[in-house]
Amino acid sequence: MTDRPEPWQPGSGPAVAGQKDLRRHAPATQRNRDAIADILRDALPSSGLVLEVASGSGEHAVHFAAAFPALDWQPTDPDPAALASIAAWRAEASLPNLRAPMQLDAATDWPVAQADAILCINMVHISPWDATLGLLRGAGAVLPSGGPLYLYGPYTRAGVETAPSNLSFDASLKARDPRWGLRAVEDVMAAANMQGLRFDRLIEMPANNLSLLFLKT
Repeated sequence: MTDRPEPWQPGSGPAVAGQKDLRRHAPATQRNRDAIADILRDALPSSGLVLEVASGSGEHAVHFAAAFPALDWQPTDPDPAALASIAAWRAEASLPNLRAPMQLDAATDWPVAQADAILCINMVHISPWDATLGLLRGAGAVLPSGGPLYLYGPYTRAGVETAPSNLSFDASLKARDPRWGLRAVEDVMAAANMQGLRFDRLIEMPANNLSLLFLKT
């Protein structure tokens, strides 16, 4: 199986008296966050700003900001409800290196001038292809030479059999929105190259997912 997008679950902790708990919970986060952190330890710079595109619930941002205290973490998302969830998780965690969430749509102009690394988890297949092109274009614009772009999620690969669960997942995504679906690694690599992003390596991950690492030339 893969880390399928499941319905958002409400926050698991008590809300402040008289206030709604705005935290969202993505079950896949707890399943994949430690495996991703293991890759990030070798991929991220020792210091600087990490821009997370499509932060979703904000749970990854909290986990990674705690795991990498020497890095500043900037979570983003285009969805106001996701931004509220990120802000609520951030308030609870009270981490000095976790910045307030910023609204960012990967497909449009970015309100960010520079970042030392970029992270994007489980967005590429649950968004139109234009969002991926925007992600790569933005990364090419704001990363310094040698800066990493890290992608995580399910993909297809030429000459590699796609797991039946991923094929089923792909069909379900396209049924929800025909613009969605698993992307071919080769297509992402070609689009990244056009933005000055050199493919560095592919790492097979649990649950039929992949980590893709690119470096700004």
